[in-house]
Amino acid sequence: MRVVKMRPDEFDIDVPLVRRLVAAQFPRWATLPVERLVSSGTENAMFRLGDDKVVRLPRHPGAVESVAHKQYWLARLGSRLPVAAPAPLERGEPGEGFPWPWSVYRWLDGRNPVAGAVERPRTLAADLGTFVAGLRGIDARDGPPCHRGVPLAERDAFTRSAIAELEGRIDTGAVTALWEEALRVPVRTAPPVWAHGDLSPGNVLVEDGRLAAVIDFGGVGVGDPAVDLIVAWNLLPASARATFRDAVGADDDEWARGRGWALSISLIQLPFYWETNPPLAENSRHVIREILAEAGR
Repeated sequence: MRVVKMRPDEFDIDVPLVRRLVAAQFPRWATLPVERLVSSGTENAMFRLGDDKVVRLPRHPGAVESVAHKQYWLARLGSRLPVAAPAPLERGEPGEGFPWPWSVYRWLDGRNPVAGAVERPRTLAADLGTFVAGLRGIDARDGPPCHRGVPLAERDAFTRSAIAELEGRIDTGAVTALWEEALRVPVRTAPPVWAHGDLSPGNVLVEDGRLAAVIDFGGVGVGDPAVDLIVAWNLLPASARATFRDAVGADDDEWARGRGWALSISLIQLPFYWETNPPLAENSRHVIREILAEAGR
């Protein structure tokens, strides 16, 4: 399988390396088959290990810190969530030429849904709303800050820079106007609560049209949880958004901040992944089209 690097500092990770790491550190699994998984993810390389395990290895230095973060918080949050989440089994250490820690998790069945081809969209919308509401309901007093649980104004410079890069490829005037509208929405004043931080199609698993699991908790933390509303635009069709919003209980300001997050994330991702990650770039274009259409632009 040919793997396209998205950053110049990405490590070369392949099946032989994973086999060596597993055999050296977890010899009881040394004879299990290893298969690289196709993923639009940008932070980790994933390999199925046998029938019931998955190995996750950071692809670049910036993804290393989240290895311990995910293992620690999933061990504390996973059993309290209303849907399945990755269960950490082992933490691997650097070795065999690989410089960073890595993880082995329990395998979760399901597939990633595709925006524009969602089965039973209102059912999935209700399930996603139940997940978001359930995560928010967990005691947040000792939670770490969510790096996306901040006011949208902290994204302004990055978002405008991305818009400038996209001149001639999208309607930059329209998205600038929508971004400026989002910046005018009042910031959250209520106490911080838990947010997943990256509720994108690649981090959602479905079976028979129902939400089966949510994965990749590298950004989980506490703050303004409006960022978790991004799934309303990056996955759900317009016809199912009200169902999701009702299940979450988002008021007008939070909904507007969530839309602002969806727009900002997509604008920043699009020029970066235009060539190196076509599925993620296409989802970013999808979000921008959906938000423009919703605004009648």
